[in-house]
Amino acid sequence: MQLNGLIITLPKEIKLLIGAFVILLSIGFYTGLLFVGETSSANPNGIEEHYLGNEDDENAEVMRFKKSDQEMLTLVHNHILSMSIIFFLVGGLVSITKLNRKLKLFLIIEPFVSVLLTFGGLYLLWIGVLWMKYIVMFSGFLMTITFTTSTVIIFKQLFKKS
Repeated sequence: MQLNGLIITLPKEIKLLIGAFVILLSIGFYTGLLFVGETSSANPNGIEEHYLGNEDDENAEVMRFKKSDQEMLTLVHNHILSMSIIFFLVGGLVSITKLNRKLKLFLIIEPFVSVLLTFGGLYLLWIGVLWMKYIVMFSGFLMTITFTTSTVIIFKQLFKKS
């Protein structure tokens, strides 16, 4: 079975289903990014402060406390499970687009690496590996770029005439 470019030949009803799914998925994904921006200032030190607290900073505008074991395990568990499902579905859609094989493989595999580095990195940061905040920041950025690129490609090819 030829998968490369299959998305272009799908029936209109399936294309509408995929389009509606990708729109809602994108709203959820980018809302999550807004939340990250609000809670961690979207920078390495803000990430560190969000998970490790800032009790020692007498000048802090908002007092934060180190996340508990339960909070961290819940966060890592929920995000790894949900993001792996999200990227499995997006990767499945990317697999039926018409793309260069190497780019397609990158867009399909990279998000899984970024999910592991981002949320595994948050856990390592929480247990004291402070330099992981830079890995978390970079992998989160790369995950977002990959998600955005994948969804743009899916949309462009979804409504392309066969």
